[in-house]
Amino acid sequence: MFFNIPLTLAPLLVYNLQLFGVFGAAAGDPWVSPVFTVAMMSDARFTLLFGDLLIVAGLVCLFVEIVKATRTSAPTIVDHSMSLGVFILYLVEFLTVAGAATSVFFILMVIALIDVVGGFTITIRGARRDFGFERQ
Repeated sequence: MFFNIPLTLAPLLVYNLQLFGVFGAAAGDPWVSPVFTVAMMSDARFTLLFGDLLIVAGLVCLFVEIVKATRTSAPTIVDHSMSLGVFILYLVEFLTVAGAATSVFFILMVIALIDVVGGFTITIRGARRDFGFERQ
């Protein structure tokens, strides 16, 4: 049952924990705080921001969700329904919570949307192949 929980829920939880101050109150925008900085060979400095790290985590979750969508079993429908529910949570929060009106949250919401659309598309394509339906 825990395998069916969409991983795109994890970035939403981290975002909300930060938004509501569980990790401590941050002065200003917490999504632009640097995680680390590396001096490059070109003398440029690469700085990874907390918001960027959260987006990368969301993309990793999306990859795992797309791989999970290639399964053809009965719990797949439950998995897709839960992914749709997570996207609806993102959308409602984006529209109603002032702290969620950021580009980081918007990109995470788009990742959740791609999870929903990609999951349904992959499952339908796989079912079409399994049952031998061909376009004429």
